[in-house]
This record gives sequence, C-alpha cells and structure tokens, in this order.
Amino acid sequence: MISAANKRKKKDVEEDVPRRPAYFWWFLANTLALCFAIVSWALCINIFGNPEVPRNYKILKKLGRLPELRRYTVLDVPNGNALSASELYGKYFGLEGEKRDRLNALLMRNYMRNFGKNLLLTYAEGEYQVTDVRKLDKDAFLHPGFAIRAQAMVRADDFTEPVGFPVVIEYIFPTKDVDAADRFRAGDVMEVNKNPNCAAVVNVSKTVADEEPALLLTVIPIAYGPYRVGSAKSFSIEPPKELNPANGLPVWK
Repeated sequence: MISAANKRKKKDVEEDVPRRPAYFWWFLANTLALCFAIVSWALCINIFGNPEVPRNYKILKKLGRLPELRRYTVLDVPNGNALSASELYGKYFGLEGEKRDRLNALLMRNYMRNFGKNLLLTYAEGEYQVTDVRKLDKDAFLHPGFAIRAQAMVRADDFTEPVGFPVVIEYIFPTKDVDAADRFRAGDVMEVNKNPNCAAVVNVSKTVADEEPALLLTVIPIAYGPYRVGSAKSFSIEPPKELNPANGLPVWK
C-alpha cells in the first residue's frame, strides 16, 4: 500500500509541474482565427474574381451573386479592336497550350464582367460562309439561343472571287427566338462588322477547314436588340441571364 507520505510527495510533484499560462491559449485562439480569416478572404477573392471557373460559378449561383451581363447597344458598347479574318489569324493562330488556356480564361472573365478591360476586347469582321447551324439545348454554354458555324471568305483583291480562309467562327446568338436559326442556311454568306454586330471574341481554339488546320473563334454579339436577317426579317437578341461554364467552348467540340 502507498503510504500517506508518498501520496503527499506525489501530489506535491504534480503541483510543481508548470502549467501553460492563460495567454498561451489566448494567443493560439487568435492565431487560428487570423488564419481562418486569411483563408476565407483568399477564398472569397478567388471565387468572386474568377467567375469563369465552373466550380466558382456554381458557388456564386447558390449565393445569388452571379455576374449580370449588361445590355449594351450599338451606341454604348465598349471600345475594342475590330480585326479582319487575316488579322485574327495573325493574332491568335500561333497560341498553343498554356498560353491559349490562360487567354481563354481572361476572355471569358472579361465577357462575364462586361469587358472592364478593353485591351482584351476584339471584334470579328469580314465575310463568313455558313457551314452549319445548331440550336442550343439547356446543357449548352448559353441557353436559349443558337449558334452558326461559318468559314471566313477572303478576296485577294477587288477583282477576284472570295475563297475560303483558315479562320472559322462560331457565332452564338443569345435569343428566345430559337426558330430564327431556320433563317440561316449552309452556303449563306454573313457580313460581320463591328457596327452593328459587335461580335466579341470569347474563346480561341483550333479546328480543320478544307482539310487544313484552321483557327476557330467563338464570338458573341454584345450589342443587343433587333438583329436583321436580309432586308425584311429580324429577331431580338438579349443578354443571357445565366451561363454554363462547365459545358465550355467551343460549341462544336
């Protein structure tokens, strides 16, 4: 049996062990709180600053904080460079891999933020011959609407017929009048100009045209209102309320 003296001796030893001072726990709690605040702050910056990332877009949707696309008209669209098919080819065709992915992220972010950075804004111009038309379903990047795939037609000079050029565009029309897609036929030639089309480049990719590598650009008009087809018919295009970045671009995979 343990004697009373030994018990007292053991108790005295336990009482002599130094305990952590109260300010240690106060410091630990504040350090953890500071780390949590920094992580939360960085996470919020990442989510709100990069809405083009599908995961971030879903979170913003749950929070009710999706970026709202501004309804521009031809009178107040942001300034941007309007480039012909050959100029677009020279600017984008050489981009590959990580550089192109980084550019596409910036282009999409700029589109979602209503082109706050004009240096990234490029409008497509030129003649494009329709090769395909597709109505967009609910799983598409943009809905409702339809998309037209068309190849650039370029003239060597004013006296020659236009020939196919290795630049293809996907022209996405955000509209509730999806049946307007039936007004476009393969072989039709679209005249794309900055005014009134304002077809902004939002994605850069590669494809094949005439069995040769070609530049593939996805463009979306940002001057909303009536879009005229021919001399008599027109339909209305409006900014989409919601996007689907998870589906991604281009439309024709």
